[in-house]
Amino acid sequence: MYDTIIIGGGPAGLTSAIYLRRANKKVLVLEANVCGGQIVNAKDVQNYPGYKNISGFDLSINMMNQALDLGAEIKYETVLKIDEDKTVYTNGNTYKTKSIIIAVGCKNRKLNIENEDKFIGRGVSYCATCDGNFFKGKEVAVIGGGDTALDDILYLSDIASKVYAIVRRDTFKGEISKVSEIEKKDNVVIKYNSVVTKINGNNQLESIIINDNEEINVSGLFIAIGQEPNNMMFKNILDIDENGYIITTEDVKTKTSGIYVAGDARVKLLRQLTTAVSDGSLAATYAIKEME
Repeated sequence: MYDTIIIGGGPAGLTSAIYLRRANKKVLVLEANVCGGQIVNAKDVQNYPGYKNISGFDLSINMMNQALDLGAEIKYETVLKIDEDKTVYTNGNTYKTKSIIIAVGCKNRKLNIENEDKFIGRGVSYCATCDGNFFKGKEVAVIGGGDTALDDILYLSDIASKVYAIVRRDTFKGEISKVSEIEKKDNVVIKYNSVVTKINGNNQLESIIINDNEEINVSGLFIAIGQEPNNMMFKNILDIDENGYIITTEDVKTKTSGIYVAGDARVKLLRQLTTAVSDGSLAATYAIKEME
């Protein structure tokens, strides 16, 4: 019997583990792949307090080692489902616990074209606010037509020398006011009815091909076509919105007592490293108070 099982070994989950172990609780972290979540692939992190810059890998290792040094247990297993009685079923074991913290995060929806994975952290990014600062005075492209893409275009237009907006349809589908603001930007070039079909470069991104026939030289490519939460295994006991995110009742609490959600998996305004860590500390604190 564990005091808390944490599903997911990203920043939210590892922060929860650190807080719980400092309260002397018996903790198990279940991670399907590698600890660190999406941030592990970031070449440089410059928006996390206390570090002017640090690689996502190093930051993830630091968090993991801190949790391990405090006595947290980490197992690499895939969670298949959970029950209301706090039973957790994985691909190899069944566990009982007093509380559960879901910190599975979500994955960025990809283009699934050649060289996309190769250039992640080398020109390809899924987070303009995380990586935009690396492209000051350079030419970049943003793919997407929704509000996230519009926000990225506006944000990058104040940093980059030129921003190409690559929109699959003949119009944006985000807020009209944002579209109007973008259309007034001298350094934004909108490419409607366009899709990126190829990514070129050697060690770094150098150019993209649009509609198989137009090459554009860019240093950065920001993909903003949505995210995919990993929450469907919890739909039997938790409320999930139309986009797949878990609905919380208060902060990180769910409708099921003793089950909490931390990080990108829940409905929230901002999905960043700092908010994931905040959620992790809140979830652990609620779990500790309930156990006591």
